Amino acid sequence: MALRFIGIDPNTGDDECPTVWYDDKADEIVVQGWKATEKLRAKCRETGSIPDSEDVVRLPSRMVPILRRACDAAEGADVR
Repeated sequence: MALRFIGIDPNTGDDECPTVWYDDKADEIVVQGWKATEKLRAKCRETGSIPDSEDVVRLPSRMVPILRRACDAAEGADVR
């Protein structure tokens, strides 16, 4: 197994976003979210740089349970 679907925003509608996966080969949580505005990116840069190989994405707080499941998967818990 590699990329395992964890969950999608329950209010997503037809946009199919935001989404969370767990990649057990790379041991990484993968997120798809809304692109950050330049204003938000600038605010984030106040605490450190954003390398060209990285980006900022936004997720709604209603996805906290989905993120918890992804964290459980990363820690080896059985996730359904």
